[in-house]
Amino acid sequence: MMSDQTRILVVDDEPHIRSGLAKGLAGSADAVDTAGNVNEALDRLDADQYQVVIADVRLPGDRDGLELVSLIQERSPETTTLVITAHGTVETAVEAMRRGAFDFITKPVDLNLIRQQVDRALDHGRLRRENKTLRNRLADAGAISEIIGNCTIMQELFAQLRQVADTDATVFIQGESGTGKELIARALHDLSSRAGGAFVAVNLGALPETLLESELFGHEKGAFTGAARQKPGCFEQARGGTLFLDEVTEIPPKSQVDLLRVLETGRFTRIGGEELLSSDARLVSATNRDPLALIEEGTFRDDLYYRLNIIPLTIPPLRKRRDDIPLLVEHFVAHFCSRHKRPIKQFTDAAMNVMVAANWPGNVRQLRNVIERLVVTQVDSQIDVANLPPELSVPANNSTTVVRTLAEATEAAEKEAIETALAASDFHRENTAKLLGVSVRTLHYKMSRYGLH
Repeated sequence: MMSDQTRILVVDDEPHIRSGLAKGLAGSADAVDTAGNVNEALDRLDADQYQVVIADVRLPGDRDGLELVSLIQERSPETTTLVITAHGTVETAVEAMRRGAFDFITKPVDLNLIRQQVDRALDHGRLRRENKTLRNRLADAGAISEIIGNCTIMQELFAQLRQVADTDATVFIQGESGTGKELIARALHDLSSRAGGAFVAVNLGALPETLLESELFGHEKGAFTGAARQKPGCFEQARGGTLFLDEVTEIPPKSQVDLLRVLETGRFTRIGGEELLSSDARLVSATNRDPLALIEEGTFRDDLYYRLNIIPLTIPPLRKRRDDIPLLVEHFVAHFCSRHKRPIKQFTDAAMNVMVAANWPGNVRQLRNVIERLVVTQVDSQIDVANLPPELSVPANNSTTVVRTLAEATEAAEKEAIETALAASDFHRENTAKLLGVSVRTLHYKMSRYGLH
């Protein structure tokens, strides 16, 4: 673990360059140390913790700066390295970056430039450590790491998470089904000062209207037929913690008014009760639909939306972060091989190419389900294209043009989408509805219409 003190190590065989950089960077760190060769640098690294190492490529002895970069990656992967040389070539730059260097600078060194690069390197290292902390805290909380991702758009999301997590600000998460909205909500909870309180999640799209008010606000004994005892609602259960309202745009008009009133006053009553109860839950809500379009349609209140949308977070669909797919595949393979006590499996290059190119309408959830299915059902240690489920392959263009009415084409596409989502979710109705971005009631109606059972 890195110390709170910022330290930089300059490694160069020329004494005047070492001392010049040490003086020039004195304001960028708490301490700047120097070394004249790889062995001295390694001794320094064994004795102290450095956030940044600046190393010349050409160093005396049998080991050069590029080898030092590799050794730092092995011994102290949280340390960020910058490589400088008077003999810069494209090949050297590529090799330095391949071994793990953060950047490559040629001599003569521009001190202002190197200060900027050091600041960037420090920020980069800090970001890596914070991301690692985020993932570790999620793992400690029992959440698997669908949230991991190295692409720029996910790094930006992590930065937003860190910025708003330890506040009480209301957060509104938008993202397609299967992108991990509840996982993001849990991360907000786990990284906040409310982590010791309850995290209460409720899927509003899966609740019938008759039970919705009771689920949110609770009820008193005898409030209605079947109310045999007092029941606290989600707002009470989440007191001191976080309340996550998934599919918040699915709630009917009356419940929208009730929810808005709680957000405005901070108070509510149980059904059948008169006592005003205070709400002390941090509210995080989510939707897989476009709330502005729903407002335009008149099915969602604009004043409620503005109350919920204090801090907006958007989770990208998997097709917008394809570079993360191999990382996610590797993670889920390791996770499910361990969980189901199966030997580790490897994807061929061709199979991985199909995984990366697939449409993934169910996003990370669908990817996770596919990997678990493959881990459990495939006997061979190697997974090839032939082993992949057919819904991942992109059908070839059909040269025969079939003319259909627009209504027929729409119904055919809708039926196919439902069949694909059912297969991807192992015919779990609620998960299928999430994949398709509809309520469970809508899914049941559509399945009945198209004879899908």
